[in-house]
Amino acid sequence: MAHNSSIEWTESTWNPVTGCTKASPGCRHCYAERMAKRLQAMGQANYANGFKVTLHEHALELPLKWKKPQTIFVNSMSDLFHKSVPTEFILRVFEVMRKAHWHQYQVLTKRAERLEELSPILPWEPHIWMGVSVENARYAFRIDHLRRTNAQIRFVSFEPLLGPIPTLDLRGMHWAIVGGESGPNARPMCEEWVVAIQKHCQRNGVPFFFKQWGGVNKKRTGRLLNGKTWDEMPAVPCLRESLRAVG
Repeated sequence: MAHNSSIEWTESTWNPVTGCTKASPGCRHCYAERMAKRLQAMGQANYANGFKVTLHEHALELPLKWKKPQTIFVNSMSDLFHKSVPTEFILRVFEVMRKAHWHQYQVLTKRAERLEELSPILPWEPHIWMGVSVENARYAFRIDHLRRTNAQIRFVSFEPLLGPIPTLDLRGMHWAIVGGESGPNARPMCEEWVVAIQKHCQRNGVPFFFKQWGGVNKKRTGRLLNGKTWDEMPAVPCLRESLRAVG
């Protein structure tokens, strides 16, 4: 588990699974793949297999040992619903989240079809948020799969946002994150794409979080949209209490 995550919309990360394979254009310059290869070269034991999907039994119960409430991004270095992750292991991850209920969990996937398929057998709780990644209009169908799950808090991450999404349906969604691609060879994000999503969220009462403009130097491009920092979050009492405890 990593404390004090640099990801703007979470506090910590937990990786019972590492490694992945590319699913769509948003994966082309995957930050997790770059990091995994770097950690492998450094001899980090969890990344001995590089970016090959790997289950980490020793990491499964970490949230139960972390007594201070945290907002936790689950599998920042993988995708829990990847076909190489057995259903039984996914159920064990969810059971740990259910038991360690004092934390807030954020699960994010591009494998929305498998998410919907497994949803009926997963122990959904209000502190387990479920999200899908959507990089352009072609992959907006993932939102429909998410909408049909039993998740109580549902969110969409438009990161990296690679194109406009003119027809956007956020019914049943509780949060939207937008961010540009960062790092080497980062593809550009147009301001009008971001503004369109922000206005749609505003009209429909969906909290909006603008993560970054991205680019080769994301610190230089910053996080301001129309002169403002957008850090809206779902209005969940336990999340607010967790943030107060940390801050």
